[in-house]
Amino acid sequence: MNNITIYDVAREASVSMATVSRVVNGNPNVKPATRKKVLDVIDRLGYRPNAVARGLASKKTTTVGVIIPDISSIFYAELARGIEDIATMYKYNIILSNSDENQEKEFHLLNTMLGKQVDGIVFMGSNITNEHVEEFQKSPVPIVLAGSVEDTGQVPSVNIDYEAAAFDSVTFFAEKGHRKIAFVSGNLSEPINAKKLAGYKRGLKSANLPFDESYVVDGDYTYDSGIESFDRLIEASEKPTAIIVGADEMALGIVHAAQDKGNQVPDDFEVISFDNTRLTLMVRPQITTIVQPLYDIGAVAMRLLTKLMNKEMADEQEKVVLPHRIEKRQSTK
Repeated sequence: MNNITIYDVAREASVSMATVSRVVNGNPNVKPATRKKVLDVIDRLGYRPNAVARGLASKKTTTVGVIIPDISSIFYAELARGIEDIATMYKYNIILSNSDENQEKEFHLLNTMLGKQVDGIVFMGSNITNEHVEEFQKSPVPIVLAGSVEDTGQVPSVNIDYEAAAFDSVTFFAEKGHRKIAFVSGNLSEPINAKKLAGYKRGLKSANLPFDESYVVDGDYTYDSGIESFDRLIEASEKPTAIIVGADEMALGIVHAAQDKGNQVPDDFEVISFDNTRLTLMVRPQITTIVQPLYDIGAVAMRLLTKLMNKEMADEQEKVVLPHRIEKRQSTK
């Protein structure tokens, strides 16, 4: 345990505690010789400034809380990497917590982080409810959503246009002559998936194709639910020929389930996935995907948070929509 205090440093360097504080905080009003003497003592004693104590004095801890559903998910890991890199660039420390998408745990983590005097929070979750918005509005520090949709527009956020991305996927298939296009998603009650479904329906309408309930399957983002979704789709009276999948891990399940039943992708079924995590490159055929710039969403969310924490936002947009595109690979012809 490091029990060296600012008092020890001041005594060893024969300067006041105020001088040590100025050196530690990078205040320019210190003579170079004095600064060097203090830094040498800090090195020798191994003094570590206490961020919380400094926070009490300056009202800032230069710490940011990040609440994430599951860091082991490749989707959230790429988002978190973008957040972390920008946080480091702006000299913020990060406290990262997994919420498991459990609302009680999310609110508990939120309050724990506020208790630790964080200067801001990046929040990720697939189901942002009215209760979340109420909790966020009670927060004394800014909160930014990353890759998470909140429909009232009251919370700053960074996303792509999920509705448009799903519409583009349907259009991509319809233009190649597909008439039977299926949509496999995570839980359809979640706002992002509801937007994707709306885009899917609009795409069908635009291509003059009927909407068929049996072509819509919701799973839970996992590989296994991809396999189950494929099994359900091929029970339809007319099997689909093209499948849009709301997440990469499910898409892998669908491709493998199709192959296990003796089908060829893309000859028998063409597949487009969402997210473009590196999973899409780890399967054969490699999967055509909507590129959601996950790292950039994390990075832009963190940058937006730094601006809000420093009150730098003039009339800038607090709802950021980043561009998406379709990256064509071997799972489509």
